[in-house]
Parts: sequence; C-alpha cells; structure tokens
Amino acid sequence: MDGTEVKSFAEPDEVREFPNGKVELLKIGGGVVGRATFEPGWRWSDSLQSIAGTDSCEAPHFQYHVSGVLKILTDEGTVLECKAGDVSLLPVGHDAWVVGDEPVVVVDFQGMSDFAVPG
Repeated sequence: MDGTEVKSFAEPDEVREFPNGKVELLKIGGGVVGRATFEPGWRWSDSLQSIAGTDSCEAPHFQYHVSGVLKILTDEGTVLECKAGDVSLLPVGHDAWVVGDEPVVVVDFQGMSDFAVPG
C-alpha cells in the first residue's frame, strides 16, 4: 500500500441505488469497501436479480453487520440469520432479505465492487 488514506462514507466515491436499498462505495488501498443499506421489505431476488441477470447473488461477501437482521439462504440450502455485531463470510450463490422492521446496514470488505451492477 502506498501511503496512508482515510475516507468516509459521508462522502462516498460512488452510490448505487436500487429498490429498497443502496450501496455506498469507497475506493481505498487498492480495494473497494461498501456500506449497504437495505430497507424493510428488501430481498435480493426481488430488488437486484433483474439487475444482476443471475439466479442468485454471485458476489462473495465478507461483511460486518451494523444493524438489523439479514437472513441468507445459500444455493446449497444453508440458512443464516445475521444481526448487529456479527461478521459473515458468504460464497457466491445466495439470496438474502431483511427480517423485521429495522433497516439492515452492512459494511462489506469483499464483494461490493460488482454489487448492483447490470450483468
């Protein structure tokens, strides 16, 4: 890494909006960190499947869950429920949705550069 960098989600490099959510991206240290906000009612297969053009989410994720509850169903049938304070590692091939009335906020260190990008 060349030098020292500090960036803030208060001034993201890019914002991608989609039904019931958005992702804010910071380009830092040669990588991309994303903060996703999913509103109640958001589900990947409803909000992003038509944008991605795939049957399930093909972006891997390594994420810290800031708020809300996110349920995840992998293509292999594993079900996870992630809440604030959890860290999750997800391979490609999954669906996810918000559980309850609180928005889900996650900070993702791996898969957001291709998230919500037309396939």
